[in-house]
Amino acid sequence: MKLYHCSDARSLRPLWTLEEMGLEYELIDMPFPPRFSYPGYLDINPLGTVPAFVDGDITMTESSGICQYLVDRYGPTDLAVPVDHPEYGLYLNWLHRSDATLTFPQTLVLRYTRLEPKERRITQVVEDYTIWFLSRLKSVELTLENREYLVADRFTIADITVGYALFLGTTLGLDERYKPNCQRYLAMLMERDGFKSARARQKGEMKLD
Repeated sequence: MKLYHCSDARSLRPLWTLEEMGLEYELIDMPFPPRFSYPGYLDINPLGTVPAFVDGDITMTESSGICQYLVDRYGPTDLAVPVDHPEYGLYLNWLHRSDATLTFPQTLVLRYTRLEPKERRITQVVEDYTIWFLSRLKSVELTLENREYLVADRFTIADITVGYALFLGTTLGLDERYKPNCQRYLAMLMERDGFKSARARQKGEMKLD
C-alpha cells in the first residue's frame, strides 16, 4: 500500500487510520500543492487533489472512502461498525458528513485566506463559510452531549474522519469558536497514539502563503 500525502491535509485521515490499524504502507510525503510541485502526480491522480492511495490495482482519492476501504478490506477491527450493528447507518452518515458537510466549507475558508493571491482573497467568502461550518458543527456538539464517541460507544473511523475536520479548523483559527463538547472531543482525539504517530510521520509543513 502507498499513500500520497501532504502535511495535515485530508490525507491525514487515511494516514491516521493506517497507524491505528498498525498496517504496513509506504508514505509519499509531498509538498503542497502536489499537482504543481510533485512531478508525475497528475498521472497518479488526475484530479490533482490529496490524497491518492494505491493498493495493488486500486487507486483511491477520497479520504473518508480510503478509511472505510482499509477497515473493511484489512479488518476485522474495532475501528469499523459492522452492518448488523444498530448504529451502522449513523456510522455511514458520519463518514459522509465528515467531508460533504464539514470539510467542504473549510476548503473555501482555506482557499480565500491562504491559497489565493492576496489580491484575490475575499473576506466575505471566508466569513460566510466559517458560519456555514460552525452551523453544521452543531450536529457534532449535540451528539457529544451524552457520548464520548460518535457511534457504537467506541472510537471508530467516524471519529477519525469527523475529528480531522475539527483538527483542520485549528489550522484555520476556527477552533476559537468551538463549543465545549467539540473542544473536549478534539483534545481527546489528539491525545491518541495513532494521531500522534501519524503526524510524526509527516515531513515539513504546508506552505500556503
